Amino acid sequence: MAKRVLVVEDEMTIAMMIEDMLVDLGHEVVATAARLPSALEVAADGNLDFVILDVNLAGHQSFPVAAVLQQRGIPFAFATGYGPAGIDPAFAGRPVLTKPFTTADLAAVIETVD
Repeated sequence: MAKRVLVVEDEMTIAMMIEDMLVDLGHEVVATAARLPSALEVAADGNLDFVILDVNLAGHQSFPVAAVLQQRGIPFAFATGYGPAGIDPAFAGRPVLTKPFTTADLAAVIETVD
């Protein structure tokens, strides 16, 4: 089933690559946020089915965004070059996409929330 997805990523080329992957998988990218304030705004108010959440946004950790998503019951996965070790323990057990990841990796994570 197609999902409405928010991409939270501060590197524009990576964000575009993730957007392309999502579109190829049949999903709709409803917004892309590169900084913490805009990510928090969309996470709080957006009509979202899933979020790809980069852990480090221009030197700020994105865990406040994860907290908003968790409170709203919106599924999300972290995307990070650090792997699961870089995730705040409060979000242990959430899916982690280790950068670089493939379209198949992304599809597998999205399927876990269907």
